[in-house]
Amino acid sequence: MIRPGSATPLGVWWDGEGVNVAVVAPGADAVDFCVFDGQNGSDGQNGSGATGRTDLGTDPARGTDGGAETTSGGETRYRLPERDGGVWHGYIPGVGPGQAYGLRAHGPYAPGRGERYNPAKLLLDPYARRVTGSFVPHPAVHGYVAGDPYGQDPDDRDSAPYVPKGVVTGPVTRPPAGSVTGSAAGSVTGPDPAANRPRTAWADTILYELHVRGFTMLHPGVPERLRGTYAGLAHPAVVDHLLRIGVTAVELLPVHAHISETTLLENGRSNYWGYNTLAFFAPHPGYAATDDPVAEFRAMVAALHDAGIEVLLDVVYNHTAEGSERGPTLSLRGLDNIAYYRVEPTDPRRYRDVTGCGNTVDATSPHVVRLICDSLRYWVSEMGVDGFRFDLATALARSPDGFEPAAPLLTAIQADPLLSSVKLIAEPWDLGWGGYQVGAFPAPWAEWNGRFRDTLRDIFSDRTGSVADLGYRITGSSDIYEHSGRRPWASVNFVTAHDGFPLADLVSYNEKHNEANGEGNRDGESENRSSNHGAEGPTDDPKILTNRRRARRALISTLLLSAGVPMLLAGDELGRSQGGNNNAYCQDNAVSWLAWPNGTAGTPEAGGPGDGPAGEVPAADPAGPDPALVTLVGGLSRLRRAAPVLRRQRFFRGGAPTPQRLPDITWFRQDGAVMSAADWNAPQVAILVAHLAGEGIEWTDAAGTPITGESLLLVIHPEGEDRTVVLPGAPWATWYDLLLDTAADDLAGFPDTITEPRRTLAAGAQLDVAGRTVLILRALGGSDCSVAAE
Repeated sequence: MIRPGSATPLGVWWDGEGVNVAVVAPGADAVDFCVFDGQNGSDGQNGSGATGRTDLGTDPARGTDGGAETTSGGETRYRLPERDGGVWHGYIPGVGPGQAYGLRAHGPYAPGRGERYNPAKLLLDPYARRVTGSFVPHPAVHGYVAGDPYGQDPDDRDSAPYVPKGVVTGPVTRPPAGSVTGSAAGSVTGPDPAANRPRTAWADTILYELHVRGFTMLHPGVPERLRGTYAGLAHPAVVDHLLRIGVTAVELLPVHAHISETTLLENGRSNYWGYNTLAFFAPHPGYAATDDPVAEFRAMVAALHDAGIEVLLDVVYNHTAEGSERGPTLSLRGLDNIAYYRVEPTDPRRYRDVTGCGNTVDATSPHVVRLICDSLRYWVSEMGVDGFRFDLATALARSPDGFEPAAPLLTAIQADPLLSSVKLIAEPWDLGWGGYQVGAFPAPWAEWNGRFRDTLRDIFSDRTGSVADLGYRITGSSDIYEHSGRRPWASVNFVTAHDGFPLADLVSYNEKHNEANGEGNRDGESENRSSNHGAEGPTDDPKILTNRRRARRALISTLLLSAGVPMLLAGDELGRSQGGNNNAYCQDNAVSWLAWPNGTAGTPEAGGPGDGPAGEVPAADPAGPDPALVTLVGGLSRLRRAAPVLRRQRFFRGGAPTPQRLPDITWFRQDGAVMSAADWNAPQVAILVAHLAGEGIEWTDAAGTPITGESLLLVIHPEGEDRTVVLPGAPWATWYDLLLDTAADDLAGFPDTITEPRRTLAAGAQLDVAGRTVLILRALGGSDCSVAAE
């Protein structure tokens, strides 16, 4: 017999004898919990060796029918008996881990009022922690008939054969000390990823954005059966590379269970990036090498934590895979359309879409706020992740339409003791009115700093860019973040990301080349702020290739030397190219996958063991091979760890030197003179020289001891012509050690020069600087303050 159960916790929870089911559907007249014979999440077994549920037809606890209705196709439906505050709930004995299930909601189908209930449509539990089955773009997945989502007639065909289903899971069991397995039947076991968090400070963080599948699909050191999976990402050969380049955290493109849009599937493509979420609690099963994606994901996080690497997730809560009103009915739309989505007030048949994806989740709804916060807490506490990057975060902070820093969701996250303690990154824009909100999110949020990206691209591609603009960007963007009391780490600096050109293409293409996406090259951003340096795409012109390699090295160096939190795009250090495609969202193939070198270092080689299925070979590096790139990135990460002046806890103050102290930063002209206000406001950057004083640091360590470090001189030369700079004299330095010259084939010995400098120059000396080059010098003799390099 079905029992009343409890309205909390939400979702489907197994207690060893049955499941408690609780579903938020405030406007529904009734909700059915549906289980399916012969359809389990993996092999139909739970942790004790029993099948996912007992024989529903003969369970003595329910009598002859137990309140259940068995339909053709092996589906048994249980009407949830209780409703409490918009939550339908009940307890069903005999159902256990491994059982496939879904929901059906009864209520009015009245699009004119925003109501789209249709019990013919099987719905995925928003709290499902595992998902099984594929989405099939059959007409039955739509809630409407005759292609008319605005009409009054619902479609009565059963969608169950064509949609993914949830899978009942057991509780997570923390293993005893020294053990790697738990003991509770049906539980999720393995190493506890929440027990060994690196807890890297924001100021020490270096992010690395990657795609779980694409990162290892071609990796020659990863066994083929593990490539493209969570287990593959945790493989020692992969972890070794992450450690070599010095990143402290991976930022994973969406790993929530997602599906591909109907239009892509009908054209033989898929949504590779994964920004089309179906289930906010379930790891994407397509990235699992085993039949247990939950345990495999947890093991991956634990392995990365063991290496000192944090795991952040790119999360998509702003919209769902149900798309526009013409999209399929898969979950939230069928449970309570107007409780979960923003609809047009004057025409509730339609969605108010500020995401460009057909719908916008209503983050002012208390049900949505609870759903998102519960999901975030689950990924932190049970899956072990260390933070989140929120896709189109402005859409989550509209209250109801304009951006509101105290929006319900932001307030709930900030007030939550667990969530406010992890790393939170906003993509501070959406597609709606007033959507660009860089600098507007409250503490403790960090933000993708789109102005940093745009400024560096403009300046290094010979577009306009003022001295002040570049100066602000490389010093943490105090003009954007300081006014609200935030720190330099509020600025997540990046030059490239998943959307747009990778770095090799940024310096090799002026135009996008997205023909392979099947949209007539209309998709993707047309203004890339890029430069091909004289030829579009691959070329054998040595001058063009030299300029491309120099620009690439200078861009990635400027990024890693800037105050704030640097974010690298996976593969930029390996010369990854997409062949000019700047919107490879539907390219699950060699266009997007990383081309790895045959060993642990060097340059990727076409035709090697890292080739993909059916001989797929990624595009060659259009800037030409550059084996020193990996060395450059790893060396800069090492220098960043060793030099506190590069890991700012506070914004620079500047000013004039005093007999007792140098200013924390001083800007110089090319001739060695201190910049005037007119120099600072010059409309074009020719060459930028900055002295960072190691004794000018204004913060202490945890014990209260003042932090001191080496003084550095940075020279950034974005123009193509060679120039000469005069090295500043007293009181800033009496001599300098040259640490890095990005124009030199061997980087002038970097990073060995951190401990064993090759070239020393006197203050006042003239130093030649090649075009599109970054130099780093250690400033000595201005004060007796240094720190041992790592």
